[in-house]
Amino acid sequence: MKFNIALLAGDGIGPEVTEQAVKTLDAIADVYNHTFKFNKALVGACAIDETGDPLPEDTIKLCQESDAVLFGAIGHPKYDNDPSAKVRPEQGLLKLRKSLGLFCNIRPVKAYERLIENSPLKKEIISGTDISIYRELTGGIYFGDKHISEDGQVASDGCSYSVEEITRIAHLAFKEAQNRRKKLTLVDKANVLETSRLWRKTVTEIAKEYEDVELDFLFVDNAAMQMILNPSQFDVILTENLFGDIISDEASVIGGSIGLLASASIGSTVGMFEPIHGSFPQATGKNIANPLASILSAAMMLRHLDLHKEADAIEKAVEKSLELGITTGDINPKKPYSTTKVGDFIADYITHPEDSNRNFRNIHAGQSTII
Repeated sequence: MKFNIALLAGDGIGPEVTEQAVKTLDAIADVYNHTFKFNKALVGACAIDETGDPLPEDTIKLCQESDAVLFGAIGHPKYDNDPSAKVRPEQGLLKLRKSLGLFCNIRPVKAYERLIENSPLKKEIISGTDISIYRELTGGIYFGDKHISEDGQVASDGCSYSVEEITRIAHLAFKEAQNRRKKLTLVDKANVLETSRLWRKTVTEIAKEYEDVELDFLFVDNAAMQMILNPSQFDVILTENLFGDIISDEASVIGGSIGLLASASIGSTVGMFEPIHGSFPQATGKNIANPLASILSAAMMLRHLDLHKEADAIEKAVEKSLELGITTGDINPKKPYSTTKVGDFIADYITHPEDSNRNFRNIHAGQSTII
């Protein structure tokens, strides 16, 4: 099969990690007789530098005409350190989500046994953690009316949600729970916020259509505590935009490295797949960034395209890299491998999964057979 993939590498380490995802997908194409055509486009700080726009119209058009979008990262210190900047890289990402109708962000959080010792939490607390977070992505306070007084002394951000916005993501989350451990937790602040009360009322009504799924509720402050005290209690978490942003980033440290966390943003048409780690400017160009989150994002993309065997192959390769310690310094500080070497190994394992003696020995010697 042939697929057109919009490649938006973006800023910082984005180009480095997406290069390894592309390398992985090329290996998948060879083994499973597919063709992935990657079409590059600008987004973020690099787009501002070249065009003055964090999301040029050409980029939007390319994404709309593609089967999927593989995204790297956006952000640059010159914007992070200048809160007065009128044009910012993040505006490009928000506009892209809106333009593509990407209303649902999915973040899997898994505690890999090989990495449990890397986590800041105790082994007995995080062991068995496997969570799927469904975050509403195009509504709420991030997209509400914004106002600042003429004297600059008062600012406000509006937060609103409709039943339609809540309903469409709630159905996706319930269906995910049906395919997992059949439990869904709605995270809100219904004791204070009117929008949260609408969320709770709407989701409670929808739950009647999914009698096999257990529904419970947590206020966001309690959910933040429970994520540290007992993360394995969660199966599927459903929440609004701001709460989801915070909760999913908190959950990202459970597994021991943010460099492992992939995400999918989906809607009614094309989906976008990206690591959650950001542009990490301090590591840019040093060949030390962890590419596994980008590679696992590529696996999520394949599942979205109904290529499930192919996605399994990538995930098995990632598991093997963790098992053998063929990882970057954030996971294996004593014997770190470079970004490109990790990508080489993943692609090599996909191509030669049974040829362990030759390939694994070569990798450990620093000589990948797939160069």
